[in-house]
Amino acid sequence: MLTEQSAATVRATLPAVGAAIGEITERFYDRLFAAHPELLRDLFNRGNQAAGTQRQALAGSIAAFATYLLDHPDRRPDAMLARIAHKHASLGVAPEQYQVVHEHLFAAIVEILGEAVTPEVAAAWDEVYWLMANALIAIEKRLYEESGGPGPRRWEVVERVEETADVVTFRLRPADGGPVRAFRAGQYVSVGVTLPDGARQIRQYSLTGAPAESVRQFSVKRVHGDATPDGEVSTHLHAHVRPGDVLELSEPYGDLVLDAGDDTPVLLASAGIGVTPMIAMLADLAARGHRGPVTVVHGDRSPADHALLADHTAYAGKLSDTDVHFFYERDAEPGTRTGLVDLADIAVRPGTRAYLCGPLPFMRAVRAQLIGKGVAPADIHYEVFGPDLWLAQG
Repeated sequence: MLTEQSAATVRATLPAVGAAIGEITERFYDRLFAAHPELLRDLFNRGNQAAGTQRQALAGSIAAFATYLLDHPDRRPDAMLARIAHKHASLGVAPEQYQVVHEHLFAAIVEILGEAVTPEVAAAWDEVYWLMANALIAIEKRLYEESGGPGPRRWEVVERVEETADVVTFRLRPADGGPVRAFRAGQYVSVGVTLPDGARQIRQYSLTGAPAESVRQFSVKRVHGDATPDGEVSTHLHAHVRPGDVLELSEPYGDLVLDAGDDTPVLLASAGIGVTPMIAMLADLAARGHRGPVTVVHGDRSPADHALLADHTAYAGKLSDTDVHFFYERDAEPGTRTGLVDLADIAVRPGTRAYLCGPLPFMRAVRAQLIGKGVAPADIHYEVFGPDLWLAQG
């Protein structure tokens, strides 16, 4: 995909660019937000910017994309691109914004690397950028066409359910009274709220109802910042949103979707609020009368902290062949286990398709155990809440 000359230049300069990519992205965001403060106010996650995780994700994805082009010159990392494109589409990213990013990113590269950025180097990395950008633009265009467009839709909250001390479920219906599009189990919506300072912040939440339901349903965990500020949007939703209020939601997006035949063994592993996409998957499997074995694994601090526990148990119980394993760090009840999730004595059937969601250390550990039990890496799928640092690390 890269021209031969650009590939040689990128290969020669990748170590230097990679070593400075963190500094480059920091300078990029400083420039971008100075020129376009509305992007930080109304599009980018201010919490992730403050924590630096979005910058790490951008830096890692650029380096990973360039490395992939060099290692696989005749292929494109479509899995990586699709994951990014789904997130962009949920935010309503437009093609013209890629030119804005290009302007400030390449200015940052020149500022940080200085005279090392010769015309040949600039042209080679320009080619890398537009290969990635144009691929994302094309995927996002298709996603918008499939979903009916990038604009948000107004939804009225019809019910609020206190799941745990820190998790609330919201059920909503279209404020315009129109139809509700079906979604694929595992997908999420972007939820936009206006905060007291006037900023319109957007966050993604997994849909937890069955794909064919006439309402949208998602659960929000209140983010306690500890050493950092509390989550802006989660705190606002918990404190202020009640039945009768109206929220702006995107159409459903996300590439972690249930894709298994009726007889395929399925394993759903989650921890904490990562349970949310798994609830939709279980609901879908139950509604379709899935015949294959389903293994359900979940880890949490305690049963009281296990969001959607009743739904988790009920949907699993509707399937004909289900093996359920709940792990709790404390207060484990009869029939559950004490400690962190461990698959050592859990049977994993040949041909299993596995879906993971939870903190990165949890997913890394579960993935390694699944591979050790013979599950093909291509059959292990995951979702990360927030910037995907796992993807950015390759």
